[in-house]
Amino acid sequence: MKANRARLLLLAFATLPVLAKAQELTGAEGASNLAAASGRAQPALTYTRPTEKARLGNYFWDVIGPYPFLGAAAAAGINQFDNTPPEWKQGFGGYGRRFGSDFGIAAVTTTTRYGLAHAFGEDTVYYRCACKGLFPRFSHAVVSTFTARRGQFGHRAVSFPAIVSPYVGTMTAVYGWYPERYGAKDAFRMGNYSLLGYIGANVAREFLYGTPHSLLSRVRFSHGHRDPSVGAKP
Repeated sequence: MKANRARLLLLAFATLPVLAKAQELTGAEGASNLAAASGRAQPALTYTRPTEKARLGNYFWDVIGPYPFLGAAAAAGINQFDNTPPEWKQGFGGYGRRFGSDFGIAAVTTTTRYGLAHAFGEDTVYYRCACKGLFPRFSHAVVSTFTARRGQFGHRAVSFPAIVSPYVGTMTAVYGWYPERYGAKDAFRMGNYSLLGYIGANVAREFLYGTPHSLLSRVRFSHGHRDPSVGAKP
């Protein structure tokens, strides 16, 4: 796999939330902005663990919402341009197989992440940083790709589901529907690109977010709160 393809994949996933104006300025953050506008003091940021209903809504949004379809369409376009895998050829039929493959990888990855996160008691929601500055926020977005919140108070810890799930998705594709010449090394390489895509998506969530009045803010199930442990002031 060429290095420029990795950059293209990262760019494709990173720009998806831009197309949808992202989703993050809701819940507690929206209340904080309302309080600021009315001149009242803003309350301290606290962690609120998502309910089971909210988790289920988040899961279905991440599996069959607009982002997975847009992501699969973008990735399939890149694969079509690179003619990867060449056995699927070009034309509408080739693009359809690549779209289905990329959508399937994303679905398996998301299902694995949510399933393992539930077993490990982890919170899969992305929390924007309460800090300021380019580097702290960028670092927070990258670190959040490999970590998750646990327990009632949401302490951050390295997330086994977040790290493993992209490779489960690509391994399923390689041994499920990819041409026979592909193997574990190809699945591992593809999983690395998937992780790059998630990093790009988190960076976009951190810096590019919608307003409380945007359409997706109304239909989004995810909380999108700020991270109360990074940069928050009491």
